[in-house]
Amino acid sequence: MDDEDVLCEAARNGDTDKVAALIESGLDVLYFDGDGLTPLMHAARHGHAAVVKRLLEAGAPWNAVSPSNLSAGDFAMDSGHEDAFDLLLNAGIQAELILGTIARRANPSDDSTGNYLEDRVTFSEDKLMDSESKAVMMAWEKPLMEAHAKAVCSGGGHILNIGFGMGLVDNAIQQYAPVTHTIVEAHPEVYDRMLRFGWGGKENVKIIFGRWQDILSQLESYDGIFFDTYGEYYEDMREFHQHLPSLLKPGGIYSFFNGLCGGNAFFHVVYCQLVSLELESLGYSTQLIPLPVKDCLGEEVWKGVKQKYWQLDTYYLPVCQSIQDSDDV
Repeated sequence: MDDEDVLCEAARNGDTDKVAALIESGLDVLYFDGDGLTPLMHAARHGHAAVVKRLLEAGAPWNAVSPSNLSAGDFAMDSGHEDAFDLLLNAGIQAELILGTIARRANPSDDSTGNYLEDRVTFSEDKLMDSESKAVMMAWEKPLMEAHAKAVCSGGGHILNIGFGMGLVDNAIQQYAPVTHTIVEAHPEVYDRMLRFGWGGKENVKIIFGRWQDILSQLESYDGIFFDTYGEYYEDMREFHQHLPSLLKPGGIYSFFNGLCGGNAFFHVVYCQLVSLELESLGYSTQLIPLPVKDCLGEEVWKGVKQKYWQLDTYYLPVCQSIQDSDDV
């Protein structure tokens, strides 16, 4: 047995003192055993919170994943070990606040938004795809978009949507007959298709062509806002959030497509909490409403799609409102 395997065994058994001694002797906390598990994963799986804490302090990576794409947080969450889960969740949030190691932009100079906007897209009955066969939007999202529309239209009035895509959320918004319905769309082919399908002729609809970053001066203030862009990163959405105080009216509702880390349940939880904290710092509370989506996502849904951008059984729909207004409700 390798020395690091001894560390994995001690972590699995919850032997905190032995784990500490082995760490002090210089054993590698980043080690993966024959099953593809790290000492941290073993400790989390068996709920040994003290060992989890010691390994994290020693630099064990909270976001390492097993061959089956499970992190230590997934093991703790699946096994119902709340103390270990909380330690890992806090570690993940703190790491992402400082480093942004999962969903943030790896290279600040990488303009993937620009690449997407110059890319050709194809429409079919159930999906919108880019030239690399990556899905921009798919029909399985329709119930989610209807729920988002219901949330942002709950107060009526003036509604803003950033990102048209297949028009799923905008069709749903129209059912609530808002006073005005402003749509921002930056992709030229999507924009042309909107016009061909008559969106430019709708009495209460205003279409603004361009990247939201470039047309902010044309926006007003709104009772409901939805944000769902493609080819952008977490940092882009975070930047948009900085403008919410001037765009969202008091008492208004904001929501966004919550697809962050849609391939890993624990990473998704980390980012749900991270976004909630960052919105709280701007004066907004966030309610996350669980919506089951497992039945919508059979293998046939992904036929012809290069990668699955969502693999979880539950979608958490965010409903954000100013803290003062939410306290008054």
